[in-house]
Amino acid sequence: MKAMGIFSRLGTLIKSNINDLITKAEDPEKMLSQVLLEMQQQLVEAKKAVAIAIADEKKLQKQYTSETDKAKEWERKAMVAVRAGDDNLARQALGRKQEHETIAAQFQQQWIAQKQAVEKLKDALRLLNNKIEEAKRKKNILIARKKRAEAQQQIANTMQGLGDTSAFDTFDRMAERIQLMEAEAEAGAELAGELSGDTLESKFLQLEQGGAGGEDDALSELKAKMGLLEAPKGGDAKQLGAGSGKDDKDAKISDAAGSGGLTPEDLKELEDLDLSELDKK
Repeated sequence: MKAMGIFSRLGTLIKSNINDLITKAEDPEKMLSQVLLEMQQQLVEAKKAVAIAIADEKKLQKQYTSETDKAKEWERKAMVAVRAGDDNLARQALGRKQEHETIAAQFQQQWIAQKQAVEKLKDALRLLNNKIEEAKRKKNILIARKKRAEAQQQIANTMQGLGDTSAFDTFDRMAERIQLMEAEAEAGAELAGELSGDTLESKFLQLEQGGAGGEDDALSELKAKMGLLEAPKGGDAKQLGAGSGKDDKDAKISDAAGSGGLTPEDLKELEDLDLSELDKK
């Protein structure tokens, strides 16, 4: 039958394509989708064939019923002829009844056979439909496995790439190059500053700023003010002698305070005295 041929082709399609997927699949996802598409198309054709088989079974049933009804009708007519006393006509009616019963018996056999075939086709159709649904589920599982395998492969490739130090060496070389560029830029800026303007005047300005004072000079001045250092000699002593009388008086008081360890009251009294008289004594 046509329907059985379609089911046979569908079974062959499933087996062959699954084997192809196992042995030589380049892209399992695409091939599974293609196989399922073909299976769906074949299933549609199988459903059509089963529908035709069911229609044939119904047709045979109707033909059997029709012939049975005709046989009964001729039997009724034979009975009418017998009641009318026409046996010859009754025999003819019974002969026609026999013909329809023979045909009805043939249709009955065909109908029973077709009905059994239809039941088998329905069972096969349900089974194949379940197989297709199972194939869909397997497709989803295989696709998920494929994606996991691809992800694992990508991770493996990444880890393998991390083992290659060439990329990190490139970063180190670039860092050294940038440091060199920064040093060159600083050197260029310093050189530009030295070459700009009057260099001789800049040198004297640095010299004057360096000799104007500093932490050491400030510390020495503080110690001298506290009497912890000796009085300056030479040119410094002359410079002190050239000062005002009050400054000279303050200097002598400071020297006296430093040498004698005087209290603030003693210093006040010394300020009121004429230190020239102390020098004479």
